[in-house]
Amino acid sequence: MSWADDCVWWHVYPLGFCGAPVRADERPADGGWPSGTPRLDRLLAWLDYAIELGASGLLLGPVFDSVSHGYDTLDHLRVDPRLGTDADIDTLIAACHARGLRVAFDGVFNHVSDQHPLFLEAARNGFDGPAARWFDIDRTDPDHPVPRVFEGHGALVRLNHDNPDVVAYVTRVMNHWLDRGIDGWRLDAAYAVDPTFWAQVMVTVRERHRDAWVLGEVIHGDYADYAERSGIDSITQYELWKSIWSSLADSNFFELDWTLSRHSAFCARFTPTTFVGNHDVTRIASAVGPDGAVAALAILMTVGGIPSIYYGDEQGFTGVKEERAGGDDAIRPAFPDSPSHLVGWGADIYRTHQDLIGLRRRHRWLTTATTEAVELTNTRYVYRARAAEGDASLTVEVDITDAPRVTITDAAGDVLWRHNA
Repeated sequence: MSWADDCVWWHVYPLGFCGAPVRADERPADGGWPSGTPRLDRLLAWLDYAIELGASGLLLGPVFDSVSHGYDTLDHLRVDPRLGTDADIDTLIAACHARGLRVAFDGVFNHVSDQHPLFLEAARNGFDGPAARWFDIDRTDPDHPVPRVFEGHGALVRLNHDNPDVVAYVTRVMNHWLDRGIDGWRLDAAYAVDPTFWAQVMVTVRERHRDAWVLGEVIHGDYADYAERSGIDSITQYELWKSIWSSLADSNFFELDWTLSRHSAFCARFTPTTFVGNHDVTRIASAVGPDGAVAALAILMTVGGIPSIYYGDEQGFTGVKEERAGGDDAIRPAFPDSPSHLVGWGADIYRTHQDLIGLRRRHRWLTTATTEAVELTNTRYVYRARAAEGDASLTVEVDITDAPRVTITDAAGDVLWRHNA
Protein backbone atom coordinates (compact mmCIF):
# COMPACT_ATOMS: atom_id res chain seq x y z
CA MET A 1 0.00 0.00 0.00
CA SER A 2 1.17 3.55 -0.71
CA TRP A 3 0.87 6.44 1.71
CA ALA A 4 -2.21 7.63 -0.20
CA ASP A 5 -4.16 4.49 0.69
CA ASP A 6 -4.29 5.68 4.30
CA CYS A 7 -5.11 9.28 3.40
CA VAL A 8 -8.27 11.20 4.24
CA TRP A 9 -8.19 14.49 2.34
CA TRP A 10 -9.54 17.82 3.50
CA HIS A 11 -10.41 19.49 0.19
CA VAL A 12 -10.15 23.30 0.19
CA TYR A 13 -10.85 25.83 -2.56
CA PRO A 14 -8.20 28.41 -1.58
CA LEU A 15 -9.50 31.51 -3.37
CA GLY A 16 -12.87 31.13 -1.67
CA PHE A 17 -11.55 29.93 1.69
CA CYS A 18 -9.13 32.85 1.93
CA GLY A 19 -11.67 35.46 0.85
CA ALA A 20 -9.90 36.49 -2.37
CA PRO A 21 -11.75 38.42 -5.10
CA VAL A 22 -12.68 36.05 -7.92
CA ARG A 23 -14.55 38.21 -10.45
CA ALA A 24 -12.69 39.14 -13.62
CA ASP A 25 -14.35 42.57 -13.40
CA GLU A 26 -12.73 43.05 -9.98
CA ARG A 27 -9.26 43.08 -11.54
CA PRO A 28 -7.44 46.42 -11.43
CA ALA A 29 -7.39 48.56 -14.57
CA ASP A 30 -3.87 47.40 -15.43
CA GLY A 31 -5.14 43.81 -15.60
CA GLY A 32 -3.09 42.45 -12.71
CA TRP A 33 -3.98 41.54 -9.15
CA PRO A 34 -2.12 43.36 -6.33
CA SER A 35 1.14 41.47 -5.85
CA GLY A 36 1.72 39.01 -3.05
CA THR A 37 -1.30 39.48 -0.80
CA PRO A 38 -0.57 36.89 1.94
CA ARG A 39 -4.03 35.36 2.18
CA LEU A 40 -2.57 31.83 2.34
CA ASP A 41 -1.63 32.68 5.92
CA ARG A 42 -5.26 32.14 6.82
CA LEU A 43 -4.91 28.45 6.03
CA LEU A 44 -2.09 28.10 8.56
CA ALA A 45 -4.53 28.70 11.40
CA TRP A 46 -6.68 25.77 10.20
CA LEU A 47 -4.10 23.01 9.88
CA ASP A 48 -4.50 21.79 13.46
CA TYR A 49 -8.26 21.84 12.91
CA ALA A 50 -7.78 19.55 9.90
CA ILE A 51 -5.62 17.21 12.01
CA GLU A 52 -8.24 17.16 14.78
CA LEU A 53 -10.88 16.38 12.17
CA GLY A 54 -8.89 13.29 11.25
CA ALA A 55 -7.56 14.45 7.90
CA SER A 56 -4.09 13.42 6.81
CA GLY A 57 -3.89 15.45 3.60
CA LEU A 58 -4.73 18.93 2.31
CA LEU A 59 -6.14 18.79 -1.23
CA LEU A 60 -5.94 22.34 -2.54
CA GLY A 61 -7.90 23.83 -5.40
CA PRO A 62 -6.05 26.16 -7.82
CA VAL A 63 -3.21 28.23 -6.36
CA PHE A 64 -1.66 29.50 -9.61
CA ASP A 65 -1.91 32.93 -11.21
CA SER A 66 -5.23 33.16 -13.04
CA VAL A 67 -7.80 35.62 -14.34
CA SER A 68 -10.71 34.88 -12.03
CA HIS A 69 -11.84 31.56 -10.47
CA GLY A 70 -8.49 29.79 -10.68
CA TYR A 71 -9.33 27.45 -13.55
CA ASP A 72 -8.35 30.10 -16.13
CA THR A 73 -4.61 29.89 -15.60
CA LEU A 74 -2.11 32.53 -16.68
CA ASP A 75 1.08 31.04 -15.21
CA HIS A 76 1.44 27.53 -13.72
CA LEU A 77 4.78 28.41 -12.16
CA ARG A 78 3.62 31.49 -10.24
CA VAL A 79 1.49 31.53 -7.09
CA ASP A 80 -1.66 33.56 -7.56
CA PRO A 81 -0.86 37.03 -6.19
CA ARG A 82 -4.32 37.12 -4.60
CA LEU A 83 -3.09 34.31 -2.32
CA GLY A 84 0.54 35.25 -1.76
CA THR A 85 4.00 34.45 -3.01
CA ASP A 86 6.27 31.46 -3.52
CA ALA A 87 7.53 32.01 0.02
CA ASP A 88 3.96 31.83 1.36
CA ILE A 89 3.26 28.53 -0.42
CA ASP A 90 6.58 27.14 0.83
CA THR A 91 5.60 28.10 4.38
CA LEU A 92 2.23 26.39 3.99
CA ILE A 93 3.75 23.18 2.60
CA ALA A 94 6.32 23.10 5.40
CA ALA A 95 3.65 23.69 8.04
CA CYS A 96 1.55 20.85 6.63
CA HIS A 97 4.47 18.44 6.58
CA ALA A 98 5.46 19.39 10.13
CA ARG A 99 2.01 18.13 11.18
CA GLY A 100 2.10 15.01 9.03
CA LEU A 101 -0.33 16.43 6.45
CA ARG A 102 0.29 15.58 2.80
CA VAL A 103 -0.31 18.30 0.19
CA ALA A 104 -1.79 17.97 -3.31
CA PHE A 105 -2.23 20.76 -5.88
CA ASP A 106 -4.90 21.19 -8.54
CA GLY A 107 -3.33 21.11 -12.02
CA VAL A 108 -5.41 22.73 -14.74
CA PHE A 109 -3.67 21.34 -17.81
CA ASN A 110 -6.54 20.85 -20.24
CA HIS A 111 -6.99 24.55 -20.92
CA VAL A 112 -5.70 28.01 -20.03
CA SER A 113 -7.14 31.50 -19.99
CA ASP A 114 -7.68 33.29 -23.28
CA GLN A 115 -5.54 36.00 -21.66
CA HIS A 116 -2.56 33.65 -21.38
CA PRO A 117 0.50 35.35 -22.96
CA LEU A 118 1.09 32.50 -25.41
CA PHE A 119 -2.51 32.57 -26.57
CA LEU A 120 -2.45 36.33 -27.05
CA GLU A 121 0.67 35.90 -29.17
CA ALA A 122 -1.01 33.16 -31.20
CA ALA A 123 -4.06 35.37 -31.76
CA ARG A 124 -1.94 38.32 -32.87
CA ASN A 125 -0.33 36.08 -35.49
CA GLY A 126 -3.65 34.82 -36.83
CA PHE A 127 -3.16 31.43 -35.12
CA ASP A 128 -0.15 30.71 -37.27
CA GLY A 129 3.40 30.15 -36.06
CA PRO A 130 5.06 28.55 -33.01
CA ALA A 131 2.71 29.93 -30.32
CA ALA A 132 -0.38 28.65 -32.15
CA ARG A 133 0.93 25.09 -32.01
CA TRP A 134 0.36 25.13 -28.25
CA PHE A 135 -3.40 25.33 -28.77
CA ASP A 136 -6.13 23.14 -30.20
CA ILE A 137 -7.11 25.04 -33.34
CA ASP A 138 -9.97 24.12 -35.65
CA ARG A 139 -8.59 24.62 -39.16
CA THR A 140 -11.61 23.34 -41.07
CA ASP A 141 -11.66 26.71 -42.81
CA PRO A 142 -7.95 27.43 -43.42
CA ASP A 143 -8.71 31.12 -43.87
CA HIS A 144 -10.47 31.38 -40.51
CA PRO A 145 -8.79 29.16 -37.87
CA VAL A 146 -10.80 28.99 -34.65
CA PRO A 147 -9.43 28.00 -31.22
CA ARG A 148 -11.37 25.22 -29.54
CA VAL A 149 -12.59 26.03 -26.03
CA PHE A 150 -13.48 23.97 -22.96
CA GLU A 151 -17.15 22.96 -22.83
CA GLY A 152 -18.42 26.17 -24.39
CA HIS A 153 -16.49 28.52 -22.08
CA GLY A 154 -15.03 31.04 -24.51
CA ALA A 155 -12.45 32.28 -22.01
CA LEU A 156 -10.95 28.79 -21.54
CA VAL A 157 -8.89 27.75 -24.57
CA ARG A 158 -7.82 24.14 -24.99
CA LEU A 159 -4.18 23.17 -25.16
CA ASN A 160 -2.91 20.98 -28.00
CA HIS A 161 -2.09 17.74 -26.19
CA ASP A 162 -0.58 16.26 -29.36
CA ASN A 163 2.23 18.81 -29.19
CA PRO A 164 5.39 17.37 -27.54
CA ASP A 165 6.10 20.85 -26.16
CA VAL A 166 2.86 20.68 -24.17
CA VAL A 167 3.82 17.24 -22.85
CA ALA A 168 7.20 18.63 -21.78
CA TYR A 169 5.65 21.73 -20.23
CA VAL A 170 3.09 19.87 -18.11
CA THR A 171 5.80 17.46 -17.01
CA ARG A 172 8.00 20.39 -16.04
CA VAL A 173 5.24 22.05 -14.02
CA MET A 174 4.34 18.87 -12.16
CA ASN A 175 7.97 18.13 -11.33
CA HIS A 176 8.63 21.75 -10.34
CA TRP A 177 6.04 21.70 -7.56
CA LEU A 178 6.83 18.14 -6.53
CA ASP A 179 10.45 19.26 -6.21
CA ARG A 180 9.18 22.12 -4.02
CA GLY A 181 7.62 19.60 -1.66
CA ILE A 182 4.04 18.80 -2.64
CA ASP A 183 3.03 15.14 -2.53
CA GLY A 184 0.54 14.85 -5.35
CA TRP A 185 -1.70 16.33 -8.01
CA ARG A 186 -5.35 16.51 -8.92
CA LEU A 187 -5.66 16.74 -12.72
CA ASP A 188 -8.60 18.99 -13.50
CA ALA A 189 -10.82 17.91 -16.40
CA ALA A 190 -8.60 14.89 -17.03
CA TYR A 191 -11.56 13.32 -18.84
CA ALA A 192 -11.18 15.90 -21.62
CA VAL A 193 -7.61 14.76 -22.37
CA ASP A 194 -6.66 11.51 -24.07
CA PRO A 195 -5.13 9.21 -21.43
CA THR A 196 -2.09 8.63 -23.65
CA PHE A 197 -1.08 12.23 -22.95
CA TRP A 198 -0.94 11.56 -19.22
CA ALA A 199 0.91 8.29 -19.84
CA GLN A 200 3.71 10.26 -21.52
CA VAL A 201 3.81 12.78 -18.67
CA MET A 202 3.71 10.17 -15.91
CA VAL A 203 6.73 8.24 -17.23
CA THR A 204 8.99 11.22 -16.56
CA VAL A 205 7.25 12.33 -13.37
CA ARG A 206 7.62 8.83 -11.90
CA GLU A 207 11.34 8.81 -12.67
CA ARG A 208 11.83 11.71 -10.26
CA HIS A 209 8.92 11.26 -7.88
CA ARG A 210 8.12 7.61 -7.49
CA ASP A 211 5.79 8.16 -4.53
CA ALA A 212 3.81 11.06 -6.01
CA TRP A 213 0.05 10.44 -5.99
CA VAL A 214 -1.97 11.61 -9.00
CA LEU A 215 -5.77 11.89 -9.11
CA GLY A 216 -7.66 12.46 -12.35
CA GLU A 217 -11.01 14.22 -12.54
CA VAL A 218 -13.20 11.87 -14.59
CA ILE A 219 -16.99 12.17 -14.49
CA HIS A 220 -18.30 9.69 -17.07
CA GLY A 221 -16.90 6.66 -18.82
CA ASP A 222 -14.76 3.68 -17.90
CA TYR A 223 -12.87 4.80 -14.80
CA ALA A 224 -10.65 1.73 -14.52
CA ASP A 225 -9.67 1.82 -18.18
CA TYR A 226 -8.77 5.51 -17.92
CA ALA A 227 -6.62 4.91 -14.82
CA GLU A 228 -4.78 2.03 -16.44
CA ARG A 229 -4.18 3.72 -19.81
CA SER A 230 -3.08 7.02 -18.27
CA GLY A 231 -0.85 5.63 -15.54
CA ILE A 232 -2.42 7.82 -12.87
CA ASP A 233 -3.29 6.47 -9.44
CA SER A 234 -6.88 7.41 -8.76
CA ILE A 235 -10.09 8.69 -10.34
CA THR A 236 -12.85 10.89 -8.88
CA GLN A 237 -15.76 8.55 -8.12
CA TYR A 238 -18.63 10.67 -9.42
CA GLU A 239 -20.86 7.62 -9.90
CA LEU A 240 -20.75 6.94 -6.17
CA TRP A 241 -21.24 10.60 -5.25
CA LYS A 242 -24.35 10.78 -7.39
CA SER A 243 -25.87 7.53 -6.18
CA ILE A 244 -25.30 8.34 -2.49
CA TRP A 245 -27.15 11.64 -2.50
CA SER A 246 -29.85 10.68 -4.99
CA SER A 247 -30.59 7.35 -3.27
CA LEU A 248 -31.16 9.26 -0.04
CA ALA A 249 -33.10 12.09 -1.68
CA ASP A 250 -35.29 9.81 -3.84
CA SER A 251 -35.68 6.87 -1.41
CA ASN A 252 -34.14 4.48 -3.91
CA PHE A 253 -31.37 2.37 -2.41
CA PHE A 254 -31.44 0.10 -5.46
CA GLU A 255 -29.42 2.79 -7.23
CA LEU A 256 -26.79 2.79 -4.48
CA ASP A 257 -26.60 -1.00 -4.43
CA TRP A 258 -26.03 -1.11 -8.19
CA THR A 259 -23.33 1.56 -7.95
CA LEU A 260 -21.58 -0.22 -5.09
CA SER A 261 -21.39 -3.39 -7.19
CA ARG A 262 -19.56 -1.36 -9.85
CA HIS A 263 -17.50 0.35 -7.17
CA SER A 264 -16.27 -2.98 -5.83
CA ALA A 265 -15.13 -3.90 -9.34
CA PHE A 266 -13.26 -0.59 -9.59
CA CYS A 267 -11.53 -1.17 -6.26
CA ALA A 268 -10.14 -4.45 -7.58
CA ARG A 269 -8.31 -2.54 -10.35
CA PHE A 270 -7.45 0.85 -8.80
CA THR A 271 -8.32 2.89 -5.70
CA PRO A 272 -10.95 5.57 -6.44
CA THR A 273 -11.15 8.89 -4.64
CA THR A 274 -14.56 9.13 -2.99
CA PHE A 275 -16.51 12.15 -1.81
CA VAL A 276 -19.97 13.51 -1.06
CA GLY A 277 -19.02 17.13 -1.71
CA ASN A 278 -16.59 19.23 -3.72
CA HIS A 279 -16.17 22.71 -5.22
CA ASP A 280 -18.46 21.96 -8.19
CA VAL A 281 -21.59 20.47 -6.59
CA THR A 282 -24.43 21.39 -4.25
CA ARG A 283 -23.50 20.75 -0.64
CA ILE A 284 -24.63 17.42 0.73
CA ALA A 285 -26.56 19.06 3.60
CA SER A 286 -28.56 21.04 1.04
CA ALA A 287 -29.13 17.99 -1.15
CA VAL A 288 -30.39 15.59 1.55
CA GLY A 289 -30.75 17.58 4.79
CA PRO A 290 -28.54 17.42 7.90
CA ASP A 291 -29.48 13.87 8.95
CA GLY A 292 -29.20 12.66 5.38
CA ALA A 293 -25.73 14.21 5.28
CA VAL A 294 -24.75 12.08 8.29
CA ALA A 295 -26.02 8.96 6.51
CA ALA A 296 -24.07 9.95 3.39
CA LEU A 297 -20.91 10.38 5.45
CA ALA A 298 -21.38 6.99 7.09
CA ILE A 299 -21.62 5.36 3.65
CA LEU A 300 -18.56 7.28 2.42
CA MET A 301 -16.49 6.11 5.37
CA THR A 302 -17.46 2.42 5.12
CA VAL A 303 -16.82 1.68 1.44
CA GLY A 304 -13.59 1.29 -0.53
CA GLY A 305 -11.64 4.28 -1.75
CA ILE A 306 -9.66 7.30 -0.58
CA PRO A 307 -12.18 9.68 1.04
CA SER A 308 -12.17 13.44 0.61
CA ILE A 309 -14.07 15.87 2.88
CA TYR A 310 -14.93 19.22 1.29
CA TYR A 311 -14.27 22.12 3.62
CA GLY A 312 -17.40 23.22 5.44
CA ASP A 313 -19.22 19.90 5.05
CA GLU A 314 -17.72 18.89 8.40
CA GLN A 315 -19.58 21.89 9.89
CA GLY A 316 -22.86 21.15 8.13
CA PHE A 317 -22.55 24.09 5.74
CA THR A 318 -25.28 24.43 3.13
CA GLY A 319 -25.04 25.85 -0.38
CA VAL A 320 -26.65 25.26 -3.75
CA LYS A 321 -24.72 25.16 -7.02
CA GLU A 322 -26.43 27.33 -9.64
CA GLU A 323 -25.79 27.58 -13.38
CA ARG A 324 -25.32 31.34 -13.57
CA ALA A 325 -22.64 33.96 -13.09
CA GLY A 326 -21.63 33.72 -9.44
CA GLY A 327 -23.41 30.38 -9.12
CA ASP A 328 -20.44 28.82 -7.35
CA ASP A 329 -20.19 31.44 -4.61
CA ALA A 330 -22.45 29.62 -2.15
CA ILE A 331 -20.36 26.45 -2.29
CA ARG A 332 -16.96 28.21 -2.19
CA PRO A 333 -17.29 30.45 0.87
CA ALA A 334 -14.68 32.30 2.88
CA PHE A 335 -13.75 30.80 6.24
CA PRO A 336 -13.07 32.95 9.31
CA ASP A 337 -9.55 33.76 10.42
CA SER A 338 -9.39 30.80 12.79
CA PRO A 339 -11.55 27.92 14.10
CA SER A 340 -12.26 29.91 17.25
CA HIS A 341 -14.52 32.14 15.15
CA LEU A 342 -16.82 29.31 14.08
CA VAL A 343 -20.32 29.36 15.51
CA GLY A 344 -21.23 26.43 17.73
CA TRP A 345 -24.02 24.92 15.64
CA GLY A 346 -21.55 22.90 13.57
CA ALA A 347 -19.94 21.16 16.55
CA ASP A 348 -22.12 18.03 16.44
CA ILE A 349 -21.54 17.28 12.76
CA TYR A 350 -17.82 17.99 13.23
CA ARG A 351 -17.75 15.44 16.05
CA THR A 352 -19.61 12.97 13.82
CA HIS A 353 -16.92 13.39 11.16
CA GLN A 354 -14.25 12.77 13.79
CA ASP A 355 -16.01 9.61 14.96
CA LEU A 356 -16.48 8.15 11.49
CA ILE A 357 -13.01 9.08 10.26
CA GLY A 358 -11.64 7.49 13.43
CA LEU A 359 -13.65 4.33 12.75
CA ARG A 360 -12.20 4.18 9.26
CA ARG A 361 -8.66 4.61 10.53
CA ARG A 362 -9.14 1.70 12.91
CA HIS A 363 -10.16 -0.44 9.94
CA ARG A 364 -7.43 0.32 7.38
CA TRP A 365 -8.64 -2.47 5.12
CA LEU A 366 -11.67 -0.36 4.19
CA THR A 367 -9.56 1.39 1.53
CA THR A 368 -9.85 -1.65 -0.74
CA ALA A 369 -13.04 -3.14 0.72
CA THR A 370 -15.81 -4.64 -1.39
CA THR A 371 -19.48 -4.57 -0.44
CA GLU A 372 -22.40 -6.95 -0.74
CA ALA A 373 -26.09 -6.40 -0.05
CA VAL A 374 -27.60 -8.13 2.98
CA GLU A 375 -31.02 -6.47 2.83
CA LEU A 376 -32.42 -4.08 0.24
CA THR A 377 -35.62 -2.10 -0.14
CA ASN A 378 -36.30 1.39 -1.42
CA THR A 379 -35.80 2.89 2.03
CA ARG A 380 -33.67 0.35 3.87
CA TYR A 381 -30.24 -0.88 2.87
CA VAL A 382 -27.99 -3.20 4.82
CA TYR A 383 -24.62 -3.99 3.28
CA ARG A 384 -21.52 -5.78 4.40
CA ALA A 385 -18.09 -4.29 3.74
CA ARG A 386 -15.43 -7.00 3.48
CA ALA A 387 -11.66 -6.81 3.45
CA ALA A 388 -10.00 -7.73 0.16
CA GLU A 389 -7.84 -10.15 2.14
CA GLY A 390 -8.73 -11.91 5.38
CA ASP A 391 -12.02 -12.19 7.22
CA ALA A 392 -12.53 -8.64 8.50
CA SER A 393 -15.94 -7.10 7.84
CA LEU A 394 -18.39 -4.44 8.95
CA THR A 395 -22.15 -4.39 8.53
CA VAL A 396 -23.80 -1.06 7.77
CA GLU A 397 -27.54 -0.54 8.16
CA VAL A 398 -29.04 2.61 6.62
CA ASP A 399 -32.77 3.13 7.10
CA ILE A 400 -34.64 6.22 5.89
CA THR A 401 -38.18 4.80 6.19
CA ASP A 402 -39.15 7.44 8.74
CA ALA A 403 -35.99 9.45 9.37
CA PRO A 404 -32.36 8.61 8.59
CA ARG A 405 -30.88 5.99 10.92
CA VAL A 406 -27.48 4.35 10.62
CA THR A 407 -25.94 1.50 12.60
CA ILE A 408 -22.46 0.07 12.04
CA THR A 409 -21.57 -3.27 13.62
CA ASP A 410 -18.46 -5.42 13.54
CA ALA A 411 -18.20 -9.09 12.58
CA ALA A 412 -19.16 -10.12 16.13
CA GLY A 413 -22.34 -8.04 15.98
CA ASP A 414 -21.12 -5.37 18.39
CA VAL A 415 -22.32 -1.86 17.64
CA LEU A 416 -19.41 0.42 16.72
CA TRP A 417 -21.39 3.53 15.82
CA ARG A 418 -25.04 4.58 15.63
CA HIS A 419 -27.02 7.59 14.52
CA ASN A 420 -30.74 8.11 15.05
CA ALA A 421 -32.33 11.21 13.58
